[in-house]
Amino acid sequence: MGIAFTAIDFETANGFRGSPCAVGLTKVRDGRIVEEASWLMRPPEGHDHFDARNVAIHGITAGMVVDAPRFGELFPEIGGFIGSDVLVAHNAAFDLGVIRSALEVSALAGPAWDYTCTVVLSRRSYSLPSYSLPFVAEAAGVPLVNHHDAVEDARACAGILIDIARRYDAPTVEDVLGAHGLPLSRADPYEPGLDDLSKATRTALGRGTSPVGWAGWPEEGANPHANAQADPRHPLYGQTVVFTGNLGIPRPQAKERAARLGAQPASSVTRRTTVLVVGDGFVASDLRDGRVTGKARRVLELHERGQEIEVLSEAEFLQLTGGSRTGGPA
Repeated sequence: MGIAFTAIDFETANGFRGSPCAVGLTKVRDGRIVEEASWLMRPPEGHDHFDARNVAIHGITAGMVVDAPRFGELFPEIGGFIGSDVLVAHNAAFDLGVIRSALEVSALAGPAWDYTCTVVLSRRSYSLPSYSLPFVAEAAGVPLVNHHDAVEDARACAGILIDIARRYDAPTVEDVLGAHGLPLSRADPYEPGLDDLSKATRTALGRGTSPVGWAGWPEEGANPHANAQADPRHPLYGQTVVFTGNLGIPRPQAKERAARLGAQPASSVTRRTTVLVVGDGFVASDLRDGRVTGKARRVLELHERGQEIEVLSEAEFLQLTGGSRTGGPA
């Protein structure tokens, strides 16, 4: 019997992760994709505005979901498809966070799920300049034509884990994780009125989710010390992170987010650098097109020389840190 799980991918309407507008699901049995499902949806009421930057990424508009059911109406079908499977996602903390925040603002209960992340596993299985989904899918030999189509992204995520399982001759998700010395993660159940709201939801409810303008010329700011008490399983834990270009949030705030999760922010790319976060609307394909900053070019040079270093877009960084593009601390 080969590996079995369900891969999941969400797209969101705005910077708040509790605003899902699409979901894709891919079920794997015996190392093969056997079933898929996808839905467009209206985000939970009060969190259903569509940010132009999100629309530019996935192409879903408010008009496309005006007659679609809301997340809360679809959640039983989503949960029914998943069943008791281990969930797998590329940057799983984001996708599991989407479920949690959307449940919270919908006042709906949700079950616990075991899950794992193909970003974390990919970093330990491939040597790449970026671990964004298109780069990893290519390394795994998985076709990905329409990135940010939810079901295509879920299918690519599934293919990545299937490839990693084959590389390590691992018949289960737990065996894949064991080969890397990693535990299976678990998302806690949620019961409205009993369980505390997540930080992302508290922040969104406290300030609203209306977008603000882009930050001006970046202020470098100080480099706070990494939080030694952070969860060592987080993808940023133990990393040395440098920021370049204009971000949608102040750079000092981005450094605080990274440090809180156990990363050490720095101001310049050196041989200690392991992650570069690029603003100015950067996407991973820019690494191939040459539209990169001087720091990013330096990263590519170091990677070619064998240094383990990764480039993230600001959107990927915000997903990893559970934040949004709206102003204020998160």
